[in-house]
Amino acid sequence: MPLSMNREVFITCAVTGSGDTVSKSSHVPVTPKQIAEAAIEAAKAGAAIVHCHVRDPQTGAPARRIDLYREVTDRIRSADVDVVLNLTAGMGGDLVFGNVESPLPVNAQGTDMAGASERVAHVAECLPEICTLDCGTMNFSLGDYVMTNTPSMLREMARQMTALGVRPEIEAFDTGHLWFAKQLAEEGLIEDPVLIQLCMGIPWGAPDDLNTFMAMVNNVPANWTFSAFSIGRNAMAYPAAAILAGGNVRVGLEDNLYVAKGELATNAQLVEKAVSVIEGMGAKIIGPEEVREKLKLTKR
Repeated sequence: MPLSMNREVFITCAVTGSGDTVSKSSHVPVTPKQIAEAAIEAAKAGAAIVHCHVRDPQTGAPARRIDLYREVTDRIRSADVDVVLNLTAGMGGDLVFGNVESPLPVNAQGTDMAGASERVAHVAECLPEICTLDCGTMNFSLGDYVMTNTPSMLREMARQMTALGVRPEIEAFDTGHLWFAKQLAEEGLIEDPVLIQLCMGIPWGAPDDLNTFMAMVNNVPANWTFSAFSIGRNAMAYPAAAILAGGNVRVGLEDNLYVAKGELATNAQLVEKAVSVIEGMGAKIIGPEEVREKLKLTKR
């Protein structure tokens, strides 16, 4: 993919995620009402797409409950602002081994393995315009946890998403994930226009240095649409990197809790910061209707 600055940029806000961030910032939304309100505020700040997980309202732990997704979806769709809804389908592939000497049986605490239909059940119920597909398996963070997405699982999830008329957003954490996404497209399991999210700096996927980032970008077919983000200290530098490389921008409390050093952010503040970067670079921010046209999405 040739390097060419993107002049028409959309912003995705990932509002809560499934990580252990609730204890680190009071701004991380937990209940369906909080998640929906954060998404609506992000949309008003300039996000064309909101990417949503759900959490247990009592504990803040990640959840897969359909009723929570239903409430978040209904609240966002009844709001006085238009936004493209993107729900995660990344839950249900969490495997935690016992220990280095006795990996089996697996550790029940943290392990959450579900079949393809169960992992997509909330997508079938809520019918968002977009849902994510984590396109590979990787050692995730530390310890004995593995994010598992086998080729057979990914093929079936992609088939179900496409049959529902929901656009998969391929989440690629390393170059091999892009390789498999191309295979899914070749097999007709995902359809044009293909949407890719380049997930940088997440242990132990692709590091977020510019050489690695450009290796990822250069593996994205020229006719695909991509967005990118990084976590941690480079999170607020990545909007500029993504735009210069020809992509779009993702920010949000799933990826980064700070708007500046030592200053905890809200989702809306992170979107506002991205807006200032995009406009400061001379690019135009496009809204949800333009995104729907670009990605051939059906508004629900």
